[in-house]
Amino acid sequence: MKKQAMWILTVTVMVALLGSTALAQSQKPLVKMETSKGVIVIELDPKAAPKTTENFLAYVKSGFYDGTLFHRVIKGFMIQGGGLTPDMQRKPTQPPIMNEADNGLKNLKGTIAMARTSDPHSATSQFFINTANNAALDFTSKNQMGWGYCAFGKVTQGMDVVQAIEGVGTTIRAGQRDVPTEPVIIIKATVIGAGTLSTPTPAPTLAPTPTSVPSATASPPVKK
Repeated sequence: MKKQAMWILTVTVMVALLGSTALAQSQKPLVKMETSKGVIVIELDPKAAPKTTENFLAYVKSGFYDGTLFHRVIKGFMIQGGGLTPDMQRKPTQPPIMNEADNGLKNLKGTIAMARTSDPHSATSQFFINTANNAALDFTSKNQMGWGYCAFGKVTQGMDVVQAIEGVGTTIRAGQRDVPTEPVIIIKATVIGAGTLSTPTPAPTLAPTPTSVPSATASPPVKK
């Protein structure tokens, strides 16, 4: 009887451990972005875009995004941020990462993707949140025109905040178009759920000078 009870207890513990492991593996990293317009929560997809997710989380954990702007807003297209200070100065970044846009994720409304220059593999810190289904930004082929823009997660809370940002008035400032007339600031970005990336990601060591920042503004193309 005692042996049977011990066997049942052992099986119960094993099932519980397997269940908790499966749950941990199914969880995805969550990032809370506190902005001057409200809070946005983003669920990342490390399985589909491991390098992009790791890169984004490193910037979040280092505090890089804190105090930066949503500096480019185009209604019916996207909102872009993650690289400029309130005085429109670019922050020095880590080197660019490889484009993972061939991961099968689409630039659907509410997804987050990496901004870049015309070089497909030039993404650093800047990102954008799609406010429409932007199929023109999706991967089609591994060439200059077809690489597309890498989606790597989606907004799970705060689409009303995204839409509020999308609705602000814009102007030309510091030589750039589509800049909000009233600064929209990312006050703080934090990881609130680590899921499969529970091991802390090292914070990036920022370059002392902005030499790694692309000469052109990292952006998705203007919607036609």
